[in-house]
Amino acid sequence: MQIGGSAKSPSTVRRILATLQEQHPNASTELTFANAFELLVATILSAQCTDARVNAVTPALFARYPDARALASARRDTIESLIRSTGFFRSKAKSLQAMASVLVNRHHGAVPADMADLAKLPGVGRKTANVVLGHAMGVAGLPVDRHVLRVANRLGLALGSDPVAVEHQLCTALPETSWVVASDTLILHGRRVCKPRPLCDDCATRKTCPSRI
Repeated sequence: MQIGGSAKSPSTVRRILATLQEQHPNASTELTFANAFELLVATILSAQCTDARVNAVTPALFARYPDARALASARRDTIESLIRSTGFFRSKAKSLQAMASVLVNRHHGAVPADMADLAKLPGVGRKTANVVLGHAMGVAGLPVDRHVLRVANRLGLALGSDPVAVEHQLCTALPETSWVVASDTLILHGRRVCKPRPLCDDCATRKTCPSRI
């Protein structure tokens, strides 16, 4: 598949995002959560796993470990048994418990509303931090995952394989108030339509997409 050779102008990026938002109204994260801690845990678990599978696992996990202090003091093997079906359960359990310990020891058990502090937590990178900030803490952010990278490059909204560079390009082209929904929209479009093997006939931007097949 051909990839668009140059990034669109900010006005064109906004127009294309508006079209995609019409196709995916009310786009938001598909992870189920009640607070920032739960979303942080769920997002860590979502690595190499579907949101549906994470949502099936987290009710029992949160019932047993509702906060950072409970998770930090948990038995590792019990955590592993609760999250086994999400894959990579041993490394995820290690990251979750280390993350919770840092929250307790450095942040009084609370999830910090700061990118730098969040990104320093075990198992947390910039994408996860942006998810938590944008969806649970009201702080503008634009998470860039593999779906955002693929769709943004195919549509010419941004160029490159570096998530931070693509995030910067998209944030520059869009108003801050639309960063979160822009990411959610691109993620849903990547999951439902603009897949690795895209369903171009189902795409609302098919007439102007430089990468259509």
